[in-house]
Amino acid sequence: MTTHSHHPFHLVDMSPWPLTASVGALSLTVGLSYWFHYSSLSIAILGLTIVVISSYQWWRDISREGTLQGLHGSMVILNLRWGMILFIVSEVFFFLSFFWAFFHASLAPSVEIGTQWPPSGVIPFNPFQIPLLNTAILLASGVTVTWSHHALLNNNHTQAVQALAITIVLGVYFTALQAYEYIEAPFSISEAVYGSTFFVATGFHGLHVIVGSTFLAICFIRMIKFHFSPSHHFGFEAAAWYWHFVDVVWLFLYVSIYWWGG
Repeated sequence: MTTHSHHPFHLVDMSPWPLTASVGALSLTVGLSYWFHYSSLSIAILGLTIVVISSYQWWRDISREGTLQGLHGSMVILNLRWGMILFIVSEVFFFLSFFWAFFHASLAPSVEIGTQWPPSGVIPFNPFQIPLLNTAILLASGVTVTWSHHALLNNNHTQAVQALAITIVLGVYFTALQAYEYIEAPFSISEAVYGSTFFVATGFHGLHVIVGSTFLAICFIRMIKFHFSPSHHFGFEAAAWYWHFVDVVWLFLYVSIYWWGG
């Protein structure tokens, strides 16, 4: 039960969703491993279902806190901002490890891969085909999400909704093209260090695009329901920050792995 307090901070109520989401994430990880070894998706589907349901309930509760219950005051918003900033910083270092592994292997190729990069026998992607198209798509999505944000600041609800819808469509289009690229790839994740660094780096970025698209889709639903105002919309602002981060990471991936590394 939420009670009145005499301080500007929000002490959250007890919630089961962090626990259930953790159980779902563990089940999904175990299920994927089980799928790799035994070609059965049952545990992975169960874990994914738990994650999706927990995420929906958790997002619903936070949306209620920020809108219907009015618990997200100025101090809470400030702390949420810093929390999102620190989260993005942690994500920067997460991808930094992948770039470190890539450049460690590519700048001084070892004898085991033929002292050349890409390794002998590996045919890299043409950076001026699907990768370049995906770059244009993500850059365009960065423009449309900024357009949506500015429309919201100017209290133009129609344009804010339309621009956000375009952003989500572009995100889904990017994911579909990357899936097609993976299906048609002339090499696999087991193709020496090139294959492992390529698929891990681009695969985790693809996962972030899916998460970002989901984040924006939730904001789209909330925007239709008029949860955001020009002065109170940090949920959407956080999603826009995350999406711009995904855009910037892709530019580094494109230049280093697709263009220079290929």
